[in-house]
Parts: sequence; structure tokens; C-alpha cells
Amino acid sequence: MDSSVPSPHSFEPRPRRRDRHGRGMRGPIAPPQVPLSASRGEVFRDLVQDSVERLERRWPQLAEVDFVVLDVPSDLEDTVPLGSAVSAAKGRPAQIVVYRRPIEIRTKNRDERSLLVHEVVVEQVAELLGLAPESVDPRYGQD
Repeated sequence: MDSSVPSPHSFEPRPRRRDRHGRGMRGPIAPPQVPLSASRGEVFRDLVQDSVERLERRWPQLAEVDFVVLDVPSDLEDTVPLGSAVSAAKGRPAQIVVYRRPIEIRTKNRDERSLLVHEVVVEQVAELLGLAPESVDPRYGQD
């Protein structure tokens, strides 16, 4: 006897072509070029990059410095640093590291995060150059 209902042993799921309301398959919420699809890490790197570009206009020697974003410091101490500066060594350029998670924890929104990132970058550049933060960026501490 032929049955129009497949037997449970030979059942193979059909690929879904549409959702149950007939509107098509679900897709991403936003296209990749929209900021909504950027991860928190990517948004944070953009904040650091904006701060660096702002300082490079005043200090062109920063083009030779590597700016790195890490999630957390590798060796934890009593106080968690927000950034660090490493002077240039033989065969290695100077490096400024900004730690993402400690900064995110200390800020409530994007505006606060942007201000704190810029302060950390200014402080680390000042330490690297042996200057006061106010001389690196005259607007330091005013916001």
C-alpha cells in the first residue's frame, strides 16, 4: 500500500525556504556597514584610533608608535591599569597599550568611554614623551 505520509524511519527534514508567516528567511538585523553590527571591541578600537589621530596632528612622531588594544592586562596587580607605555628598544618600536575591559567597566556610556579613552591615551603618550599630559593635549582634564 502506498501512503502519502512518509514512514518515521525514512523521514528527512526538508530545507526551510521561508519562515512560517511566508515572509522569507530571517537575516541579519543590520547590514555589515551599519555601526549596529560592529562588536564592542571594534567600537573601542575606533575610539582609540580617533584619539590617536587627534594627537598625531599635534605630535607627528606618534606615527612611529604602535598603539595596541588588549582586553585585560596580562599580569594583574592590586590596581588594574587602564593603559601602559613601553619605550622603544633595539629592533622594536615604542608601544602604547590601552586595556578595553577596565575602561568599559568604569564608564556608563559611549561619551564617557570616549573621554576616558582619550585621557588614557594622552597620559600614556605623555609618559612616553616625558612631558606633562597638559602639554600633550591642552584640553586634557577639562572635559
